[in-house]
Amino acid sequence: MPSSYNKSNPAGLSMDARMLERILSVFKEVGLEVVLVGNMGAVMHGAPVTTQDADCVIRETNLNMKKAKAAAKVLGCSFSQPFLPASDVVRLLGDGIQVDLMFAMNQRSFERIRSRAVLRSIGSVKVKVARLEDIIASKRKANRLKDRAMLPILEETLRVQKTLEDMGERGDG
Repeated sequence: MPSSYNKSNPAGLSMDARMLERILSVFKEVGLEVVLVGNMGAVMHGAPVTTQDADCVIRETNLNMKKAKAAAKVLGCSFSQPFLPASDVVRLLGDGIQVDLMFAMNQRSFERIRSRAVLRSIGSVKVKVARLEDIIASKRKANRLKDRAMLPILEETLRVQKTLEDMGERGDG
């Protein structure tokens, strides 16, 4: 990653970084553990993409649904499941906020995604972010036009990161 890249305030966030920090702070406050995925997760890995929402994976429990509802209330958001029965997505929607909470990503459980996730910071809040490889696999599996359009960018970001890591391990950097 270029030295000018700021992991605590990535430039690719079209959702204001302070807003994302607030959302994540509220999740922490209500005890809702999340893993950031989707394009927002890719941005946190340095991918030059933008997004207007945040996608997160959570463990599917009744208690987490209550925590998500509590977070929506604190954030002043509506709480809905707009795609039932086709999808288990829970959406928090408010002024400048759209967060989709999912129970799995690419048929991978919360536990599996979390076990492979990396820790990143948004301002003063730390959040687990799905590995870029997992985000790419999810977009490939979804096979939607918007996801297929992102794949070359995400794959190139991953290739560059691996090259830079290899250079660093060899002492070339």
